[in-house]
Amino acid sequence: MILLVTPAAPASVHGNDVTARRWQSILRELGCDVRVTNGYEPGEYAALIALHARKSANAIRTFHAKHPGAPIVLALTGTDLYPDLVTSGVEQDILALANRIIVLQPQALAQLDTEQRARTTVIVQSMPDIPDEAPRHDVFEVAVLAHLRDVKDPLRTAEASRLLPAESRLIVSHAGAPLQDDLARLAREESTRNPRYRWLGEQPRGEALRLLARSKLLVLTSHDEGGANVVSEAIAAGVPVLSSDIPGSRGLLGDDYPGYFPVGDTEALAEALHAAEIDLNGYYQRLRSECERLHDLVAPHKERAAWSDVLTQLSLPVPRPVAS
Repeated sequence: MILLVTPAAPASVHGNDVTARRWQSILRELGCDVRVTNGYEPGEYAALIALHARKSANAIRTFHAKHPGAPIVLALTGTDLYPDLVTSGVEQDILALANRIIVLQPQALAQLDTEQRARTTVIVQSMPDIPDEAPRHDVFEVAVLAHLRDVKDPLRTAEASRLLPAESRLIVSHAGAPLQDDLARLAREESTRNPRYRWLGEQPRGEALRLLARSKLLVLTSHDEGGANVVSEAIAAGVPVLSSDIPGSRGLLGDDYPGYFPVGDTEALAEALHAAEIDLNGYYQRLRSECERLHDLVAPHKERAAWSDVLTQLSLPVPRPVAS
């Protein structure tokens, strides 16, 4: 039995829980029994996989004390890695206890020292192809899938939409849970006064993916990301991405991707949105072509193969063969 600890609430639509549930499914496909919890729970375990170094620190220490010979896999999230491990409050003893470290995109390796990198595996989050949804033809709809937290800068797209010319048909559909009361109040006010913006609140995962699949663009405005699930989902849906210029997105989309804007730069985001809307055969098509080129990056068989390699490195029971 493998214990998989995540700080997210069970069955939530938060990124850590989506990741934990997908990893549970992958590991089961590989022949492992997996128990997902929010902290250490007593039991007989062959290994620990912990999401989030800081929030899972107590579970990691307890697991090591109770199972001193069992391997520990530590997955570092965006709020672990950025701006850096020390500032984020990641304690060195937690890093030292990890037999393997997981990061979600290759640029995260720059945040680790040489010894830590030697123990690290990059596992890009996967997503099966998302079926097409008929787009709205009366508007140019863009999706924001971001919970209301400061690190997500969740109202930046709404603010950018106010700068668009009067003839623009762009609207912003924003799905995300109200995790901060102040941001929830601002989102409600923005929905009332800005005809281009609708905050939909927290949506079931299936509804959020359907929103993404029908949209012309996904906009990600975060200050930091470890390697956002939603970018993998957009690639799987064939939906182009506009993203704040952060390592977590560069590690997935590439340094030459044409859809970056400076973090927190409302005017630059507005310019990118307008260019995508009016230049469908030029700028928009470039974004779309780049995301299509990245399609294989998020293929589920690649994530399964990466986890198979991790299990082998830890000398855990030999997993089932991985289909290509």
